[in-house]
Amino acid sequence: MLLELENVSLLYGRIQALHGISLTVDEGEVVALIGGNGAGKTTTMRAISGIRPISGGRIRFAGQDISKLRADLRVVRGISQSPEGRGIFPGMTVQENLDMGAYTRRDRPAIASDLERVYELFPRLLERRRQAGGTLSGGEQQMLAVGRALMSRPKLLLLDEPSMGLAPMLIQQIFSIITEINEQGTTVLLVEQNAQQALSRAHRAYVLETGRIVKSGTGQDLLRDTAVKEAYLGVA
Repeated sequence: MLLELENVSLLYGRIQALHGISLTVDEGEVVALIGGNGAGKTTTMRAISGIRPISGGRIRFAGQDISKLRADLRVVRGISQSPEGRGIFPGMTVQENLDMGAYTRRDRPAIASDLERVYELFPRLLERRRQAGGTLSGGEQQMLAVGRALMSRPKLLLLDEPSMGLAPMLIQQIFSIITEINEQGTTVLLVEQNAQQALSRAHRAYVLETGRIVKSGTGQDLLRDTAVKEAYLGVA
């Protein structure tokens, strides 16, 4: 088991955002978290990446308890996140943004190899490599955010709403690339409001509602689940 959340709770001030959630991600999987706005999906990602401290429970990664580990040290351990809203550096070039993704690494030949891999996954970034990140389209910025996360060579890639604000054709492209990244050996935990795409690509999935996990199963099982269809897939 690569990642395990056990009875994790998290507070924003006096408001409890997560209520004892438990989930697992095995090596080689794509696992999806789906749910509506305010369900706790992004909060769960922030707890895993160390951006927000948890108030109860524990998080284990690759067999080690990382519940109190600093966020930057979690990157060194092998957890990398492409955040909601992309969070690229707008004044830096595409190349400089990607270089920032490898800031914890010193293995220059491997970094060069990973840069080549990112450019193969996202040829548009190669074309734009000298452009400032802030001048890219929304879809290109999303590609850059994912590419930057890959530059740390993560064991676990956290993707928070990768399809947000994208045109349908680009959404399809982004999800195809997520599948390719996984097939190349990277484990993926995916938070996504586009439940149809997320469940279609995921090996397993969890449904979050108001900070609690209310359903789990294979992606295909949840695609067929009547309650999931009505709530998240627009099928009555």
